[in-house]
Amino acid sequence: MTFSSFSLDTTLLKAIAESAYDEPTEIQKQSIPLILAKHDVMARAQTGTGKTAAFALPILQKLIVKQSGKQELSALVLTPTRELAQQVYKSFCDYGQFTNLNIGIAYGGVSTKKQISELKAGVDVLIATPGRLLDLIRSGHLSLEQINTVVFDEADRMLDMGFKEEIDQIRKYLPIDKQTLLFSATFADEIYNMSKSILVNPKIVEIDEKNKAADDVEQIVYAVDADRKRELTSYLIGSKNWQQVLVFTRTKQCADHLAKEMTKDGVKSLAIHGDKSQGAREKALHEFKEGKIRALIATDVAARGIDIKGLNHVINYELPYNAEDYVHRIGRTARAGNSGLAVSLVSAGEEWLLTAIEELLEISLLQQWLPGYEPDLTKTSQADKKPINKKNARKKAFSSGDKSNQRRPRSKSSRR
Repeated sequence: MTFSSFSLDTTLLKAIAESAYDEPTEIQKQSIPLILAKHDVMARAQTGTGKTAAFALPILQKLIVKQSGKQELSALVLTPTRELAQQVYKSFCDYGQFTNLNIGIAYGGVSTKKQISELKAGVDVLIATPGRLLDLIRSGHLSLEQINTVVFDEADRMLDMGFKEEIDQIRKYLPIDKQTLLFSATFADEIYNMSKSILVNPKIVEIDEKNKAADDVEQIVYAVDADRKRELTSYLIGSKNWQQVLVFTRTKQCADHLAKEMTKDGVKSLAIHGDKSQGAREKALHEFKEGKIRALIATDVAARGIDIKGLNHVINYELPYNAEDYVHRIGRTARAGNSGLAVSLVSAGEEWLLTAIEELLEISLLQQWLPGYEPDLTKTSQADKKPINKKNARKKAFSSGDKSNQRRPRSKSSRR
């Protein structure tokens, strides 16, 4: 099967060819025809399987067909983070580069001046984060009255980040008669509840098993003392000559500290998280992609949307409190048919986090000892030996100082 099988416009086929895509992925094969047929769609597939193209191509195709010479906002794509918004925006620009369609982007953390000018000039598709979108609507710079297609990308993460209130507000500005698409790597129960109120007779597309990790990711777990995690992380990167490694922490403070200490170890590193300015985040991501730094230390929220071709290594310096986030983390590698390696470091008192991941994925992840970094068995800890449940996990994450993974009301500035 080829992309021409979807009867896409020649301008889109030319862009696809330049992107070096040979044939559509499974999520694209199933979703594109449904979207072109104007069905509401609820789709789930592993990270890195081409979800963006699965909704971007049919949206662009429909806009090409209906072009009347008048520039008006017809399609809206909502994303939970700035980084994901930038990634989706780039994909739309790449696929639409030979068309006359204008693509816009709006997210917080930067001045609205350029975004307002872009909207005044006219855009056909807007990729936006919820907070900034509401700011533009309420200030009178944007109207959603002509929207005929709206996409909720990474819908589960939007709810997990506390965007339920913003989503409800945005829906009030959208027309009743429209096509709605929900795309995500995983679907929590909350997503199904949400879908009942925003989707009309949706077509369900499920490419893989629920919460299944990518097959091409090798998963290794090392047991190590907490005070030797940083040493082991730097050793793995240096001794194995890994040139590009994405390292996950649970908190912003840990990310900053780890980046500083690893740089002292000779592994040039930068941290990326919600407290960093947009300019600092973009600079860190650019230097990581260009190979100017070897390790990018990230929290879960900041890392959502990072899409780097050829990224082969991910290290879970700290396992996430939400087991679903593990799937997203290791999904940053082994993208587009490539293989990858995900290493997780587990110290005493963190075994319950590993157990939660194993239960979610329905697999067993054997803890190994790396020679020279064996855990000190004389050290005993009673920490975290409690029943695994999300309520306890969220309380623990809140008290740890990183509030980015909590589903709760937050200030407007932190949501954008």
